[in-house]
This record gives sequence, structure tokens and C-alpha cells, in this order.
Amino acid sequence: MSRIWKFGDDIDTDQIVPGRYAPYMTGDSQVSKYAFVEHRPDFAPNVKPGDVIVTGKNFGCGSSREYAAVALRQCSPACIIAGSYARIFFRNCINLGIRLYEAPDDVRAQLEDGAEVIYNPETDQLVSNGKVINLKPMPEFVHQIVAEGGILEYVRKHGRFPGEEA
Repeated sequence: MSRIWKFGDDIDTDQIVPGRYAPYMTGDSQVSKYAFVEHRPDFAPNVKPGDVIVTGKNFGCGSSREYAAVALRQCSPACIIAGSYARIFFRNCINLGIRLYEAPDDVRAQLEDGAEVIYNPETDQLVSNGKVINLKPMPEFVHQIVAEGGILEYVRKHGRFPGEEA
């Protein structure tokens, strides 16, 4: 069973992975082990593939450190649900094939930290604490990118970007 990891508003890329743990500083490409190392030390050693990250508004603000998104991808969350995302962080996550949803406060309030959750990417639904939560579907071009595992994989397979003439 997957679980929910809940965070607040304005989680910046330095809280996701502090700069001193950047791959070019450590020589370690497995940045997932540093995910939230100071902000929430229990995250990296306990997160499991398929878990769901729920955050407040402005997730990924701060710098454009791509390795923050890489760390989250390495954790293999089923999806990330936020009130809103910083623009560059959003693009980095989509480009890496991470499923992202935006959800209002009332939807996120129904999701409790540590609760068990079932996520269905086909229906964009979560089930947690007996509640079925419908998420706003990602735009079709984003869905196509994520389905292929990221923008590079999409272009390798299709020879073009989503929406371009074949």
C-alpha cells in the first residue's frame, strides 16, 4: 500500500535537496537519498515507489536546480499534488516524466500525512481514508510526455514534440 507524504506551502528546491548535496558537489548521482534531508529527514529513508507527495502552493520555488526534480523522480512517486508549482520546477518535473496535479486547498485538506492511498492514473483518482478524490486531469500533451517517461523518451520514440505534425 502506498502512503501520502504531506508538505506545506513554499517548499523550495533547497528544501527538496540542499545545494551542498548537488551531484556536482558530491559526485553522487543518487540524489534521492538527500531528498528533504533537512526539511523532513524521515522522507528519503522511508519513501517507497508509488507513494504520493502532497504539497501546498508554490512547490519547487527558489532556484532552477534540476537535480531537485531528479531526486523526486528517483523516489518514483505515483504523482505529486500541489496547490501550485514554480514554473521552471514544473517544467523540469514534466520533462522527467513525473505526474503532476494541481488541486485546490479543499482537495488537499482531505489528504492526510501518512495515510494509505490508492492512486489510479487512468481515472486521475485517489482513494484514501474511504474517500474518492477526483483530480483535475493533466493536459493531453503532458499526459503523453509522462506516459513515455519524459520529454527525451517521447522525442526519441516519436521524433517530434507532442502537438507537432507527424
